[in-house]
Amino acid sequence: MNDAIQLSIVVPCYNEEAVIQECARELRNCVAQLMQAGSITKQSRVIFVNDGSSDRTWKLLEELCEKDRLFSAIALSRNFGHQSALLAGLHAASGDAVVSVDADLQDDIGIIEEMVERFRGGYDIVYGVRKERKVDSVYKRFTALIFYRLMNLLGAPTVYNHADFRLMSRRALDALRDFREVNLFLRGIVPLIGFPSTTVLYDRRERVAGETKYPFRRMLKLSISAITSFSNVPLRMITLAALSGFVIQAAVAVWVFWVRFFTDRAVPGWTSILLPMLFIGCLNLLAIGILGEYVARVFDEVKARPRYLVAETRNLFTSDE
Repeated sequence: MNDAIQLSIVVPCYNEEAVIQECARELRNCVAQLMQAGSITKQSRVIFVNDGSSDRTWKLLEELCEKDRLFSAIALSRNFGHQSALLAGLHAASGDAVVSVDADLQDDIGIIEEMVERFRGGYDIVYGVRKERKVDSVYKRFTALIFYRLMNLLGAPTVYNHADFRLMSRRALDALRDFREVNLFLRGIVPLIGFPSTTVLYDRRERVAGETKYPFRRMLKLSISAITSFSNVPLRMITLAALSGFVIQAAVAVWVFWVRFFTDRAVPGWTSILLPMLFIGCLNLLAIGILGEYVARVFDEVKARPRYLVAETRNLFTSDE
């Protein structure tokens, strides 16, 4: 694989007017360097996906597309979420390989060159993995550590310290189309493809401008979706909790029997009624909650609603053109 490849770079955006211009400038420089080095062809492109932004993001993208044919833009009909916006870009991208990167410029786009070299070396998927999380708060580092360890503990495949900064070959992208989940968690889906993969380490930078689009509420929603989409361990935990409940119930029964017949400290009816009721009540609520999450996912999948809808495009070329 010594010839230059056609590369597409997909950038999902949501209310990113503060960073769009700088992001476009850095990506333009990156692509120009790769073209000059002979790594990628002049047909390579950068595709921005506007995920229903409420600010001037789409207006700025339209202006970029008018000035420079390197850039393409897709506007979704509303806010579908980061994962759906990213998937829309991956589906629309043409070329031999596609790199996905966030618009906030925290990912080091300088390693795209190394990703391309790994692809030329025979890898279908190249993950961008953070060396460490110095720029994150203590809270963010702690919750991320818990999340990745919990996912691995529950049997869901994830790459530690990898977000959505990755290169995928055309073969891997075609395979991704066969995954029809409505509740998307691409960090878990991509490892399931199974083609040759590797990692490239990089230092994550501070956000250039704007604010994070993954506050605690969104992170919690993504975590729940990831766990319920890729692991049935929580369902099995209900059975284990029920068995544990029987054991505790038996222990409480023995203790109540002992206090009642061998001591004078027994209050008639209080212990034997209250403790089992509290334990069983909490166990029932937990079981119903877990089952409810899985039923909600099944409900979404059965409806099979579109994962995204495109409202309009700019400078977009398909692989057939």
